Amino acid sequence: MIAMEPFTAYQYYQSLKLHFESKTYDAAKYNFKTSANQRSFWKRNDKYHFAKVAKRFKDVPDLIGFYASHFVNGTKWIGEMLTAEEVYQAWLKRMQSISYIFEQDLNYLSTNTESFDDLLMVKDSEHPAIITSFLEEEISLETVVIINKLTGFMKRADKEITETILWPDISLKIRKYEPFIKVNEDKMKKIVLKVFTS
Repeated sequence: MIAMEPFTAYQYYQSLKLHFESKTYDAAKYNFKTSANQRSFWKRNDKYHFAKVAKRFKDVPDLIGFYASHFVNGTKWIGEMLTAEEVYQAWLKRMQSISYIFEQDLNYLSTNTESFDDLLMVKDSEHPAIITSFLEEEISLETVVIINKLTGFMKRADKEITETILWPDISLKIRKYEPFIKVNEDKMKKIVLKVFTS
């Protein structure tokens, strides 16, 4: 297997950073391309960190997962990503047991609401119950992302929520994280039905 070049690791870093921080840039849509160039890369003080990352990750999907796990966690500097190994390991663990986490979160949510639809309702321009549960760290961000994949509830929430301090950042985070959560949607729908109709 051909080793990854440090510049390639840097390109993906730049692309994912832009993806999570910009409202308009979509890393997958632009094929992870940015204006990054070799000349400016070799002048960077942190280029050796990217050499370490390139040595560690041979597969691009693994590299993308590594960066996404850190950016969604709020870690932005490559040096910190390399020392905060627990962030990536915890993310890998969540990805491996995503169905189980989703079902556990739904079980928790079902004990505090009348119906599944109530979780997603925006009442008096306030955050829906599912968002409040996420902010109170009672459910995972992944669960919110999956429910949005299944229902598209964020479209209505974006129109109806008038609060401008927390909501714009929460909304952006959920949307930007969605492409990195790969699930079998039919399986997830069955879990929703099982929890909310039994």
